[in-house]
Amino acid sequence: MGHNSTKKASSLGDISAFCFIWLMPIVTSSFISPPLLDGGHRQTILPVLLPRRFRSWQRQERLELPDGDFLDLSWRQKGHSRLVILSHGLEGSSQAIYIRGMADTLHQAGWDVLAWNYRSCGGMDNRLMRSYHSGASDDLRAVIDHAAQGYENIALVGFSLGGNITLKYAGESPTQSAICAAIAISAPVDLASSAQVLDADPKNRLYLQRFLRTMKAKTLLKARRFPELRDRLAGRDGVDAVQTIREFDERITAPVHGFADAADYWARASSLPYLPQIQVPSLLLNARNDPLLAAASFPEALAESSALFHLEAPANGGHVGFLDFHAGLQPWHERRVKSFLDNLGV
Repeated sequence: MGHNSTKKASSLGDISAFCFIWLMPIVTSSFISPPLLDGGHRQTILPVLLPRRFRSWQRQERLELPDGDFLDLSWRQKGHSRLVILSHGLEGSSQAIYIRGMADTLHQAGWDVLAWNYRSCGGMDNRLMRSYHSGASDDLRAVIDHAAQGYENIALVGFSLGGNITLKYAGESPTQSAICAAIAISAPVDLASSAQVLDADPKNRLYLQRFLRTMKAKTLLKARRFPELRDRLAGRDGVDAVQTIREFDERITAPVHGFADAADYWARASSLPYLPQIQVPSLLLNARNDPLLAAASFPEALAESSALFHLEAPANGGHVGFLDFHAGLQPWHERRVKSFLDNLGV
């Protein structure tokens, strides 16, 4: 069990006891949004517009997968015994602002950092017809297994779609023995309700169009190499006619990745059913005014019945926003993740 099975078992026991004594399953959040940023859309959009300086990734690595595809990894290493693996959101990459900000924060706190690009993300098309999707925990598992050697403790931190993948992996069995924590930020743990919110709310039109624009462009590029996908797009005016996440998942995501339809994909890829099986300290940090989340992504009853799964739901924060300006442009969620990991004592 890891490098030292006795030590590891004792450590996890201590962590579990710590959770019982000090951490409430539903965490009262300390986040306070500045009055002018109380709106969920303001908190969501402003962090993308404000300039921040980040340290560069030290090393790039290509991980070859058994199915003939690959994943590109970005590393920050300093010989630490603990590693954090960062998983980005829909149509993101290791260069996303929220990924690089978290990488700087945790690297300075004594963690080696690995951020991975999903298949077809990071500016490089993948080799196979399959791409990434919201439940692709198999790829996260490949990254973890590849990176685990040499680390006593591994923490997982995922954003939005990456948060769903992170918690799904943590609830699957078995997890890598070095995993010590799983943290999800602004995560749609119930994909069906989040797709409905994104598609139906007129105020989310900006996000919907942005996602669909790049997703459809990637699909058209891939269709040039795969006749099966090209034939699928030939009818009903092609992929350009797709106007909603439901349509995209029904016509592209589900059939390409082996799901019966969009509903089947959302049900099987959502992390919500896996949350009761999580065996490591975990935190779901979702703002109540997140414009991309519905009520189902705030599983209060589950948190109340678990010693290890914790839900923190501040009233404000938007989607991967959480700006409070108490530490300049560093968002509060970066400090919150650091404190959660510090409290585990790993």
